[in-house]
Amino acid sequence: MAEFRRGGLRATAGPRLSRTRDSKGQKSDANAPFAQWSTERVCAWLEDFGLAQYVIFARQWVSSGHTLLTATPQDMEKELGIKHPLHRKKLVLAVKAINTKQEEESALLDHIWVTRWLDDIGLPQYKDQFHESRVDGRMLQYLTVNDLLFLKVTSQLHHLSIKCAIHVLHVNKFNPHCLHRRPADESNLSPSEVVQWSNHRVMEWLRSVDLAEYAPNLRGSGVHGGLIILEPRFTGDTLAMLLNIPPQKTLLRRHLTTKFNALIGPEAEQEKREKMASPAYTPLTTTAKVRPRKLGFSHFGNIRKKKFDESTDYICPMEPSDGVSDSHRVYSGYRGLSPLDAPELDGLDQVGQIS
Repeated sequence: MAEFRRGGLRATAGPRLSRTRDSKGQKSDANAPFAQWSTERVCAWLEDFGLAQYVIFARQWVSSGHTLLTATPQDMEKELGIKHPLHRKKLVLAVKAINTKQEEESALLDHIWVTRWLDDIGLPQYKDQFHESRVDGRMLQYLTVNDLLFLKVTSQLHHLSIKCAIHVLHVNKFNPHCLHRRPADESNLSPSEVVQWSNHRVMEWLRSVDLAEYAPNLRGSGVHGGLIILEPRFTGDTLAMLLNIPPQKTLLRRHLTTKFNALIGPEAEQEKREKMASPAYTPLTTTAKVRPRKLGFSHFGNIRKKKFDESTDYICPMEPSDGVSDSHRVYSGYRGLSPLDAPELDGLDQVGQIS
């Protein structure tokens, strides 16, 4: 007979027993490399990671951490039942980071933080999709155009908003508190401060320039400091359109444009003017949509093999080596890190005006 242990035979104590049973093992492998983690520890990690629904399959398939480290995306779909492409992407990125021993600041930001971030950048309407897809800080770095379309983000303006917001995170080394929500010193505003304004902070600024009645129209617009400063096609007219200021109110629009240009500073104003003067210029609208990238015949095989996980068409491409040291507070640091006026930004395929 096995030695009797109090509570050891109660059917209702399953989860508690599994924890007590493995407590010694967990202590022994607390400092073990991921490849040597036990099945239970890998399952606990998946739960903490927001992928608890796959634990039941992991218990059957994962013999140790090494199973995950050597798994392909196809294995994850077949053995763990991960049909959701972004859940699979989340796990692939995490495993890759463990394999390469890559320490990323973005990895500290979980999917709950990302939903709060969507509030800050003025896109709360996508919180459910991002939450269900468990999009975390690391995934933000590797979001592609098609990922955003999968998340039901089809507006070109909203793609640009997310792109600029991720860029601001990059420059601030994924500091979770880098966006400013409340007014500070209104008398001495610089573009390097404005670029870190949240959607709510932009609304506060509208109230300070006597446009309080229009401020609520910015909710759900995706307008934040990063979009205002970094997107060359975002002008005073774009803001007036989003605020629903009627075109016939010319004095009000002129007042807004004057205040807007004073806010963004001469460098950004000049860049926006140059952009408007270029022959290929098309103003931003609320109706322009992004379409999926067209694939040639050579890509159809990839679709069949479910290799869409491997796309590198990132919404905000960023070279890891392009770190910004002390200049990350300076406006030029934002411009120099990654060319925001890149072909994929202007080249987001549009559907014509929708009435």
